[in-house]
Amino acid sequence: MTDVLPQPQHVACHTDAFFDLGPDTGLVAEDGTGRTERWLRATLGAATGLPLAPGANGAGAVRLSLDGELADEGYRLDITPEGVHLTGADPAGLFWGAQTLRQLLGPDAFRRAPLPGRRWRLPLLRVEDAPRFHWRGLMLDVSRHFMPKDGVLRYLDLMAAHKLNVLHFHLTDDQGWRVEIKRHPKLTETGSWRSRTKFGHRASPLWEDKPHGGYYTQEDIREIVAYAAERHITVVPEIDVPGHSQAAIAAYPELGNTDVIDTTALSVWDTWGVNPNVLAPTDAVLRFYEGVFEELLELFPSEFIHVGGDECPKDQWRESATAQARIEELGLADEYELQSWFIQHFDTWLGGRGRRLIGWDEILEGGLAKGAAVSSWRGYAGGIAAARAGHDVVMCPEQQVYLNFREHGGEDEPVPIAFVRTLEDVYRFEPVPAELTPQESAHVIGTQANLWTEVTENQERVDYQLFPRLAAFAEVAWSALPAPADRDYAAFERRMTAHYARLDALGVAYRPPTGPLPWQQRPGVLGRPMDGPPPNM
Repeated sequence: MTDVLPQPQHVACHTDAFFDLGPDTGLVAEDGTGRTERWLRATLGAATGLPLAPGANGAGAVRLSLDGELADEGYRLDITPEGVHLTGADPAGLFWGAQTLRQLLGPDAFRRAPLPGRRWRLPLLRVEDAPRFHWRGLMLDVSRHFMPKDGVLRYLDLMAAHKLNVLHFHLTDDQGWRVEIKRHPKLTETGSWRSRTKFGHRASPLWEDKPHGGYYTQEDIREIVAYAAERHITVVPEIDVPGHSQAAIAAYPELGNTDVIDTTALSVWDTWGVNPNVLAPTDAVLRFYEGVFEELLELFPSEFIHVGGDECPKDQWRESATAQARIEELGLADEYELQSWFIQHFDTWLGGRGRRLIGWDEILEGGLAKGAAVSSWRGYAGGIAAARAGHDVVMCPEQQVYLNFREHGGEDEPVPIAFVRTLEDVYRFEPVPAELTPQESAHVIGTQANLWTEVTENQERVDYQLFPRLAAFAEVAWSALPAPADRDYAAFERRMTAHYARLDALGVAYRPPTGPLPWQQRPGVLGRPMDGPPPNM
């Protein structure tokens, strides 16, 4: 057997012998395999120092081809004494097979330059594999703490190494607006910077008293999207409406409820929690955000556009004469239906442009258009309701796969947030609730791990929170695993032993199995730990 992760569907080892790669090993790419050919030559070429030159079909070559008879995103990898034949169902499947090939070469294949004296050999075997879900996602929040472009590109590489294929890019929130919108320049001129930042949970007395911020230019976004596409990753942008919008209101005060508060006094928010300052339900605000989404659609070719829709306090709308007049004009029952009207407007607007709206499970309240999808975060309940109503669902319940939650209950855990979610807990996560019928289950199009960055202020902290748990999540998203109680966690741990060496080679600052290293701790920084197991909602 192999230590491949995520676990393949089928592995048949031929013998204990090996196929050796050397200076004469060619790389033969048939039609439609160009992306994987480029990736192999650039990535494995750098790690091994081998030229992997274009070669003729014959002994000693790595051959790439496509076979449409295989399952979607599936691949077949044959390694024999005569060479390597990697076949994909489609270009994506071929690329995922290349990730398996890289793992089989050993951890040094994950380095950027060859180490002296290394011998590059592959076990003789056949791997047949395909993913369980077509949406295998990671939500990365770059609004609370900005991640420079190179960091985003690095995470795309890490996602690809784990066969994850959707980056949910959380670009706007109260604490910062991170994407350039040319018709509304103040969104980044003003909205991308805050004067200081709460250090730790919002109850912490500590502050980082220096400006924090940054944003991606439209050219940066195009580069990120192109880099992701080369790795068969779709980038789904999130522009949060109508709540989580103080950064936008700070830039353009007329977007807020001006008849309730002095919105000109607002700045980009410097702390955490649910913010009371929400968008006004006016035609002018709708037109403003239509302009935002028009530019966004030019940057992101994704089928889905995420509009947030979560945690929208209704207090200002209750006090606002403008909001109350809108409720009366539309014949709505209350402020909750007003939020539904706001979301449904963009549901219709995006649908008219060939895109599909997706939002957090609060958008179910009041009804959705047929094509809209739901990110079920407050538990399973929202996803169950959405699937039963015929909506597609991405399962990402906070109690299971919010990787900003702490991994251990020990006192050394840095800035401990919420419930303990261990590596084993994540490995035993099941995205499809048992109470759904087969027809309803078909609406669970995938699953996603989420990382909110209020207390992850830099790349090392993001690494710590994501890994190794993202590896366990990747196996849940890709592999056809047994029921949670029947999963062989001991076998997964054995494969993780090899995977830690790969993460080391990639420079990932993961949480060691024995606990945080001294430099990974944050003594004295207040978190918000919660005791006991999380509720099953």
